[in-house]
Amino acid sequence: MLYTGLIKMLEFITLPETLLLPAEPYAHAVRAGEFLFVTGQLAEDPATGEIFRGDVAEQTRRVMENLKLVLTHAGTGFDRVVMARLFLTDFRDYQAVNQVYMSYFPAQKRPGRTAVGVIALADQGDVEIDLIAYCGE
Repeated sequence: MLYTGLIKMLEFITLPETLLLPAEPYAHAVRAGEFLFVTGQLAEDPATGEIFRGDVAEQTRRVMENLKLVLTHAGTGFDRVVMARLFLTDFRDYQAVNQVYMSYFPAQKRPGRTAVGVIALADQGDVEIDLIAYCGE
């Protein structure tokens, strides 16, 4: 019986292909009660599904815009994000990534965050970010 109640509290969100092509077999986000768990996004071109390679600031901007697409589709925004996880293949890019990342959050509502250096990311991206947003009152 508990299992049935839990399923009713879950919403699996996949954006239409006209907004963001699904690159892998996953939901773009899952709403679990009052929290929204947004799948990690890469610098993927929403129209073609191709990963943008090049300047890390531009990659980060594309990542953040993809996250914005998911948040907007789910009826929320960056001002409701409570936690972010940032994955970088090269920590020498940390400051450049931070400059772009910070510009998407209100100054007084920056979320908690973890930054992790990794050897590689899917599709050879250099930056991946996932989010948790609070959608309650």
